Amino acid sequence: MQADGKVTVTKEFIGPETAGQRLDNFLFRHLKGVPKSRIYRMLREGEVRVSGKRAKPEYKLAEGDMVRIPPVRVAEREAPSVMGGTFSHPLLERVIYRDDALLVIDKPSGQAVHGGSGISLGVIEQLRLELPNARFLELAHRLDKETSGVLILALKRSALVELHRMLRAGEINKRYLAMATGLWRDPLRHVKLPLQRYLNEEGERRVAVDDEGQRAHTVFRLVQRFEAYSLLEAELKTGRTHQIRVHLAALGHAIACDDKYGDPAQNKQIRHQGLKRMFLHAARLEMLHPLTKAPLVLEAQLPADLEGFLAALPVKG
Repeated sequence: MQADGKVTVTKEFIGPETAGQRLDNFLFRHLKGVPKSRIYRMLREGEVRVSGKRAKPEYKLAEGDMVRIPPVRVAEREAPSVMGGTFSHPLLERVIYRDDALLVIDKPSGQAVHGGSGISLGVIEQLRLELPNARFLELAHRLDKETSGVLILALKRSALVELHRMLRAGEINKRYLAMATGLWRDPLRHVKLPLQRYLNEEGERRVAVDDEGQRAHTVFRLVQRFEAYSLLEAELKTGRTHQIRVHLAALGHAIACDDKYGDPAQNKQIRHQGLKRMFLHAARLEMLHPLTKAPLVLEAQLPADLEGFLAALPVKG
């Protein structure tokens, strides 16, 4: 949707984190507020195209597909926050690195990478408005709405294709900081529980440990113990949906204030201690530049809300 309220065609490039998902489920998430009957009619009538061709609802998206989504009005949205013709919180003020091929930002918590929540623009839509002259601008990977930190976008298709290859090959080192509930014992622990995606009764995406699921590997390092929590560094060896969150929850150490996989009563208690959102932050990313192959180290400092919660916790004696 454009800033003037006009509904426009959108095109979504399918990366490795979305590959394998059914087309109808992909559309349900991107068109929240649109009745499912309308989405299925769009598919039947060929309004939705995948790489220029009609596709059935059960089509499994492949990496590199381009999904054309026709103009469709969703539930009424609030206008994006604009002051004096500019966003009140411009994402371009959060740039970590930028050249003619890459744009790396420190994504704020609370903003989805894609719009469709019915109330706000996603990161990609906002940046397209802030960079109207960008001929190409696509997400290279994703972060959950509540997760803050390093997020990479490509300004050239060649860079995007190479970034996706690098992600598949494990050539991008991604480190997160997570506050796990309970006392974590091991200084270093490899977790290799396979993960399976599914939709719950409300149509929301969820992930569970399942022997039939995809291979998933997270390396956890203990940073500091507190009386009831443990600050961990999580290194992703694979990039599955909700991987860190589900691995920790399966081990009985759900991330503090994780509303999807944590304990509601425990989360309520944590909020009374001052933490208002999930404690997960994409802190550091190391890789070679996708085109020049120069080494890059991209870092985002812990946000003030997480830093404040951390500072108030009593350290384990």
